[in-house]
Amino acid sequence: MESMGKDPNPDTVRLLEGVIFPIEVLRAQELHGLLPDRWDGAGGNYLGKDWSALGALLEALKIEEPQFVILFLRIIDSFTSRKLNNDLEKDRKRRDAKSKAPIGQQKGISVNR
Repeated sequence: MESMGKDPNPDTVRLLEGVIFPIEVLRAQELHGLLPDRWDGAGGNYLGKDWSALGALLEALKIEEPQFVILFLRIIDSFTSRKLNNDLEKDRKRRDAKSKAPIGQQKGISVNR
């Protein structure tokens, strides 16, 4: 924006090189890091964030536009859940394939002959 002769919007912050996000996205990312994770104890799947503390965090952090922050927080949580569960599934398949791999013939020198 500066190269276009305009001042950058103070409500946006440079998060990644070349990408400018609204402050609500940054607040959502901050909240995402503060909310505890929920895991399926039996299956080991990631269930997403535990949202029970969200109201207290919104109040404590004095977030002025909670509806937008919550929208971005849900999007971040959705991407995170999908990525973690896909990675976990790949690891399970890799372990299963490794455990089912044939051992092969045991060749070597027999000392009992």
